[in-house]
Amino acid sequence: MLTRGAYYIGMMLAILLVFGIFTTITFAVLDIDPQKDGDLVVILVISCLWGFGGSLVSLFLSKFMVKKAMKVRVIEVPANSDEIWLVDKVRELADKKGVGMPEVGIYNSREMNAFATGWNRNSALVCVSTGLFSSMSRDECEAVLGHEMSHVANGDMVTSSLLQGLLNSFVYAFSTIFAVLITSALLKNSRGRSGGSYLIYRFVYSFISTIFQVVFGVGATLVLMKFSRWREFRADAGSADAVGADKMIAALEVLRRGAPADNESETSTSVRALCISNPKEAFLSLFASHPPLNERINALRNYRR
Repeated sequence: MLTRGAYYIGMMLAILLVFGIFTTITFAVLDIDPQKDGDLVVILVISCLWGFGGSLVSLFLSKFMVKKAMKVRVIEVPANSDEIWLVDKVRELADKKGVGMPEVGIYNSREMNAFATGWNRNSALVCVSTGLFSSMSRDECEAVLGHEMSHVANGDMVTSSLLQGLLNSFVYAFSTIFAVLITSALLKNSRGRSGGSYLIYRFVYSFISTIFQVVFGVGATLVLMKFSRWREFRADAGSADAVGADKMIAALEVLRRGAPADNESETSTSVRALCISNPKEAFLSLFASHPPLNERINALRNYRR
C-alpha cells in the first residue's frame, strides 16, 4: 500500500505542480494578484487534503462501514459444514494469491452476490450473500471467491480509493483556479472593494466554481467507472487462473440468469460497486461500475482459448 500510495501522491503532486506553474503564468499575463484573488499554494494544498482526506478515511473505515450497512456476520467459529468449506476455501485461495487470510463473512440477502473490502490486502474482508451460497454449486461459489480474492490480491480497494482521491483533488483544484481566473478577469476591480461589488464577485465566483465542479465531477466519474469495469475483467481473469475459466463462466451464467430487477435489489447503494455483480448498473454504460455479464463471459471464453 505504501508503494502504491507514494506513486499516486507523487504523480498527483507532479501534475499539480505543472498546473500551478501554468496558472501562475496565466495570473501574471492577466495581471491577477494571486494573493488577492486566491492564493494558489493554498488552493493546491487544500485540494490535496480535501481530495485524499475523504477517500482515505473511507478506505480505513470500509470494513466497519460495510459490516454495519450489510449486517455482516463474521465467521469466527464455523457453525456447520458449509461455513467450514467457505472458510477453508478462502484460506486456500489466500495462499494461492499470496495474501493474508481475510475475515470471512455472510450476510442475509436473496441476491446472489459477494464482495471484498479492506484497507490492506493482508487485512481484508470477504463476504458472500446467503442467496449466492444457497443457489450456486460449490464450483461456482469457488469461482466467485476466486474473483473476490483477486480483488484483494490486486489491491483494488486501495487503488480505487487513491484514484478517487486523485480525481477529487483535480476537481477541486481545477474548478477553484478556473473560477478565480474567469471571475477575476470579468470583475477585475470588484474583489478589493467592500459592499455590493464584493458580494457580486463572490456570487459570480461561487456560480462559476459550482459549474466547473459539476462538469469536472462528471468527467472524474467517467474515469473512475472505466477503471472499475477494467478491474472486474481483471478479477475474472484472476479467478480463472486460480480455479479455472469454466468455473468462472458457469458462475457468471448463474448470475446472469438470476439478476434481479432494479426495484428488487437488496444491496446497499454504498456497497454495490464492491460486489461481483451490480444489479443496478447505470442507464448509460459509461457510468456503469460493472461491465455487462455477457461481455465478461465472452472475455473469459476468449481468455480460455
